[in-house]
Amino acid sequence: MKMKSPEMENNSKKRVVITGGASGIGLAITELFAKKGHFVFFLDFNSVASQQVTSSLKKKGWNVQFIQTDVSDFQSVKEAFRQMPEKIDVLVNNAGISHVGNLEDTTEEDFERLFQVNAKGVFTCSQEAISKLKANGGGTIINMCSVAATMGIPDRFAYSMTKGAVLAMTVSIARDYVTDLIRCNCISPGRVHTPFVDGFLAKNYPGKEKEMFEKLAASQPIGRMGKPEEIAGLVYYLASDEASFITGSNFPIDGGFLGLKV
Repeated sequence: MKMKSPEMENNSKKRVVITGGASGIGLAITELFAKKGHFVFFLDFNSVASQQVTSSLKKKGWNVQFIQTDVSDFQSVKEAFRQMPEKIDVLVNNAGISHVGNLEDTTEEDFERLFQVNAKGVFTCSQEAISKLKANGGGTIINMCSVAATMGIPDRFAYSMTKGAVLAMTVSIARDYVTDLIRCNCISPGRVHTPFVDGFLAKNYPGKEKEMFEKLAASQPIGRMGKPEEIAGLVYYLASDEASFITGSNFPIDGGFLGLKV
């Protein structure tokens, strides 16, 4: 008789690891999994914000544990995963940073900083997670990619480079571990309204935040930015039993930005 993967057991409570889980899209993912009764380990560099999140969610009776982690540092990641159980069900590689600039505007320091967090961070966390997913008899890795991985966006040279790497790592992991019942997919959001967007507008367009926000929102054919909760919903589905036939895929969630752009 063929053995079932643990992720195929209906209504099971999963052990979920989320990087960058204290703000923006990551926080929405943390909250959704915790609200649904799963045990969430969320990794983040910002200790102050993460401790506030932990306190808030535990008051609701949700099972969360914050582990301070620098995803670009091997030793930090290794120590974080040592604090987790032998088996996990889900890894969500969400941690990431952005940068505005074309080839000429991007310094070596910019390039290295983006690579260390956005690309190397996916590598370090996935490498540490794989043994725990194998011990579990299967599971899933979900990587946060971007529409920038597959189309040219002005002044996003270094950022696009890192997200192209995330896409390539996704299909490679999916191919290499399919027989271990480990699925790997990625999600490519368009513009999503997060605190990062508000900070970016305040820094670069003081006094014109509302005007620029509306301009950025209108760049999605659907006429608005996405919500972090909408991205979290897709992450939750890809981690669920119902998505057990999906691996090696990239899912745009972009208000029609890729498919409907003229």
